[in-house]
Amino acid sequence: MSGHGTPIPMMSSPCGPLSGVAEVPGDKSISHRALILGALTVGETRITGLLEGEDVLDTARAMRAFGAEVTDHGGGAWSVHGVGVGGFREPGQVIDCGNSGTGVRLIMGAMATSPIVATFTGDASLNARPMARVTDPLALFGARAVGRSGGRLPMTVTGAADPLPVRYAVPVPSAQVKSAVLLAGLNAPGQTVVIEREATRDHTERMLAGFGAQVTTEETDEGRVITLTGQPELAPQTIAVPRDPSSAAFAVCAALIVPGSEVLVPAIGLNPTRAGLFTTLREMGADLTFENEHVEGGEPVADLRARYSPGMKGIEVPPHRAASMIDEYPILSVVAANADGVTLMRGVGELRIKESDRIEAMSEGLRACGVGIEAGEDWWAVTGCGAGAVPGGALCASRLDHRIAMSLLVLGMAARAEVSIDDGGPVATSFPLFEPLMAGLGARIERTDA
Repeated sequence: MSGHGTPIPMMSSPCGPLSGVAEVPGDKSISHRALILGALTVGETRITGLLEGEDVLDTARAMRAFGAEVTDHGGGAWSVHGVGVGGFREPGQVIDCGNSGTGVRLIMGAMATSPIVATFTGDASLNARPMARVTDPLALFGARAVGRSGGRLPMTVTGAADPLPVRYAVPVPSAQVKSAVLLAGLNAPGQTVVIEREATRDHTERMLAGFGAQVTTEETDEGRVITLTGQPELAPQTIAVPRDPSSAAFAVCAALIVPGSEVLVPAIGLNPTRAGLFTTLREMGADLTFENEHVEGGEPVADLRARYSPGMKGIEVPPHRAASMIDEYPILSVVAANADGVTLMRGVGELRIKESDRIEAMSEGLRACGVGIEAGEDWWAVTGCGAGAVPGGALCASRLDHRIAMSLLVLGMAARAEVSIDDGGPVATSFPLFEPLMAGLGARIERTDA
């Protein structure tokens, strides 16, 4: 059952060539951060291209609850009149973050060093996910968190009245944890330092610098050391959100496996800490080209063209690449199912604590469609059937997970028989235009009776 209402069963059938321009939505990671940092600024921040999926809209509602004036001007244009660093007011209601682990963890960080109390909840999927990986480092600032057993939502966070600066080594690569600590450090005196052994997406550091915070990054023997000077006065910005590479992945990967396809994704964000999927696909033999490369708002951007690529080969994806493509492994597994040989993915244990256990969910769905799978705690291997040779013909569980749902629907576009999912409702959390966008390219996706 969808965490947002009645289940929406869907079916994807084999289709002809996909072609056209895929106008995918704005980057979800940047959209969350633009709203939160805009709320911590004195003055008006203007945002264009904001992703208007449920996850980001939940963050917008949360910023209103903390006292910011957040206005939707239509067409992805928004403005945020912020309250300044340390200016959050205590919300009068429970903060519902829906399905968004990014939203809840970043917001917890942003409020953890203000002397206020906030209670957080979410849908069934989010409430099952552990929060201790964020609340433990926030406790070092002086914040306190009380939730259900296992550190799960609903959870009440009491912000630190007299926060202390923190030096924290992130134990497992996580942009959410790193960002939560940096956002908490904004209202702590002195310097907050975050150390990560493996680089994760750096949108928070880039955007903090853009808003006027003093933040530095240094590569050392300890790893990547990020230092933030606390209690700045952030300056309002005008932000153009690039298109989301994680959303673009579905149209791109579909084009690679559906015979005769050619799809262009304009103005996609190509931050090197997010582009691991495209590097991996090229190593497999994918026909991908980048055009009109430029920089926008501190983020590298380009138009990405994807063409049907028969004869792709399975490869071993290096563990160090996981942080730059952690959300893309489900759709990569669909490409791997259409390649020749084995694609081995290591160092992907974080997939087991996403919206679902994504290794188990995709393994179950791919097996049901006739694909060979082996998996361990932090690794996963897909034995490809070859181009156009995935049998399909199965009903699969989406597990309340938008990326599982979309990946399985892409699988059905190139399989020999249709692929059905029990619930496509969660897709609205990150990519509400997925169905019409894919249909416009030539996909055959339909909603079916329960």
